[in-house]
Amino acid sequence: MTPPQSEHRAPLEALGLSGPPLGRLCAYLDTLAAWSPRVNLTAARGAGERVRLLVAGVLAAARLPEPGSLIDVGSGNGSPGLVLALVRDDLAVTLLEPRARRWAFLREAARAAGRGGVQVQRRRHDSYAGVPARTLTLRALALPLGELRPLVELGGRVIVFGGEPRPAVGFRATAEGAELPGGVRVFLREA
Repeated sequence: MTPPQSEHRAPLEALGLSGPPLGRLCAYLDTLAAWSPRVNLTAARGAGERVRLLVAGVLAAARLPEPGSLIDVGSGNGSPGLVLALVRDDLAVTLLEPRARRWAFLREAARAAGRGGVQVQRRRHDSYAGVPARTLTLRALALPLGELRPLVELGGRVIVFGGEPRPAVGFRATAEGAELPGGVRVFLREA
């Protein structure tokens, strides 16, 4: 029996996606659509709106993370961290989400998408005791960059999707991502 066609396929194909990333993103978005009414993951109601709000901006910035490890802080609905994992096989992604229901959603969405190398941890950024990552991502969280220092290796980058983080000693803003929609900012950890 063939699985039903995802309502997300056409909007994702319109972004130029195909192959494994297309299938993975369809599985993620289908899971999100099923869970969202119970867990309040996004205000986006239709397939096109979910693709536009959660995937399109991340795809535009998909070149910004360095290959290797990536930590996504406050992963919530999976964007940007899980989306990046689903389109970039060269990333080993750790999603940090302290809220139980969103953590459970992320585990299920990563499983449904069939992408290995994604860890989902139920914790806040300030309780993460693992190895610092080459890249750290976050969306619209007003965290001081200084609080993120232990999570980013020296020379690594912090990519902020929306919002303006509070500056901190040891981080330098770059011009990377400035041309992208949605207020993407990139900071390098220098000390």
